[in-house]
Amino acid sequence: MMEERMGNCWSYTKDQFDNLEKHTQSGIEFVERYSKFVKERSDIEISYAKQIRNLSKKYQPKKNSREEEENKYTSCRAFLSTLNELNDYAGQHEVIAENLTSQIITELSRYLTELKAERKSHFHDGRKAQQQIESLWKQLESSKRRFERDCKEADRAQQYFERMDADINVTKADVEKARQQAQMRHQIAADSKTEYSNYLTKFNQEQNEHYYTLIPNIFQKLQEMEERRIERVGVSMKTYAEVDREVLPIVGKCLDGMTKAAESIEPKTDSKQVVESYKSGFEPPGDVEFEDYGPGQTMKRTVSETSLSNSRGEAKERPGGGKSKGKLWPFIKNKNKGSGPEDFSHLPPEQRRKKLQAKIDDINKDIQKEMDQKDALTKMKGVYEKNPQMGDPASVDPRLVEMAMNIEKLQSEVQKFEGWLAEVEGRLPSRSDPPRRQSGLYESQNSNSTMVDNNCAQDRESPDGSYTEEQSSETQVKVAIANTPEFDDEFDDGDEETLPTIGTCKAVYSFEGHNEGTISVTEGELLFVIEQDKGDGWTRVRRNVEEEGYVPTSYVEVFLETNTKDS
Repeated sequence: MMEERMGNCWSYTKDQFDNLEKHTQSGIEFVERYSKFVKERSDIEISYAKQIRNLSKKYQPKKNSREEEENKYTSCRAFLSTLNELNDYAGQHEVIAENLTSQIITELSRYLTELKAERKSHFHDGRKAQQQIESLWKQLESSKRRFERDCKEADRAQQYFERMDADINVTKADVEKARQQAQMRHQIAADSKTEYSNYLTKFNQEQNEHYYTLIPNIFQKLQEMEERRIERVGVSMKTYAEVDREVLPIVGKCLDGMTKAAESIEPKTDSKQVVESYKSGFEPPGDVEFEDYGPGQTMKRTVSETSLSNSRGEAKERPGGGKSKGKLWPFIKNKNKGSGPEDFSHLPPEQRRKKLQAKIDDINKDIQKEMDQKDALTKMKGVYEKNPQMGDPASVDPRLVEMAMNIEKLQSEVQKFEGWLAEVEGRLPSRSDPPRRQSGLYESQNSNSTMVDNNCAQDRESPDGSYTEEQSSETQVKVAIANTPEFDDEFDDGDEETLPTIGTCKAVYSFEGHNEGTISVTEGELLFVIEQDKGDGWTRVRRNVEEEGYVPTSYVEVFLETNTKDS
């Protein structure tokens, strides 16, 4: 009956009170555990975002590097766009971590503090009510025992009076005394009865109040507190999912950006860019003339001007009757590749034109910058002249003079490079400079002192699948000079400064250097590196003071050392 009156209240006895205390404590521990879970998820998101950002930064092209140069290709630009989108993608994971912290972790931490205080208050009220009813129960038991004792005392006093009254030997005074004692005991018993009755009534009222009002109210508050806790956890779990859902549109845009970047790759455009980047401007070699070696014919010992060694017919007669060497069109190497002359004359015509144009553009930007600074200083000087208290106008003059000299110097540089550019583009006649030093075949000054060795050109394929020898003609002419001390060739180091070594290398495979400017190496041989691979697949090495040349980069393992001594 009591349970029906209490309705949906959790419990109504002391043992259940203790169980509810344990249950609500486990509820608090659950909230703390869930909060810890969200905190660890937030830490994971921060760590993941950091790693993604570092990955994006690691593969970003470095300034003034070959990677930055390659960004003109659509595939490289697409990869750069992907890295940028990946960086934004990492930012969304940082947003997730931030929202998890602000919307769940911080809120749950504050709610836990309030929850613990509320729980403590309710159980304090419950214990106080329990102590109150226990105190009334003890008072009731005490009054009951006192009433029982007083009743027994009254009975004994009554029996003693009756014995005294029946005894004829007892004086009348003693009988009267016994009668008064009995009456007093009966009165005390009656008072104890009244007190016991009052305590019993009070206890029953308090007990009824305790079990039907106080405890149910306290349990109801605990129940409402627990239900609010469960609801709060549910809201946090929903927020946990919404935090991810909120960033999905932006994450989707990042992924769409990556897809769009991939779709922007155009192989044909990249191929065209390769042509624009490496187009030399040289004309292909002319047809090789047929030489009849039949009976009565004299074998020619000179190289035809239309052959591979004179691809553009540039061979010119030298004063001594010989010819200046021509260009070897498919295999162009230049000793000054790393640090060429100021006019870029070591480059092919088309590449030289691009370099000169880029140099002119850079100088014009510097001129514009100097002119802007000069205009600013001129205005400042005018302000100083009108308002002397702001500054001395004469203090600006030295800087203005310096800027004017810089502008004049830069304009002179522009004119110089524009002259070279006009020469390359054919707007001005060629300068009367001696023939530029270019790689090619040696030509004899005396046809009787030369020998021709026709060898079949080999298209050697390196272990990684790339072709290392680019010559595609059927024959290769090697002309050795026997008696001519003078010849114009870039591999003659007699009149040039010996390049210092920048490291060492070990030949991984053997290589037979048939082409002009190459050097033969054997597997396992150690050589000195004097010029790094410039992107064309060849590394320049030296065996000793007199032997140096190019080898395929894929055939050697290079070890660059900053303090390597020259050989």
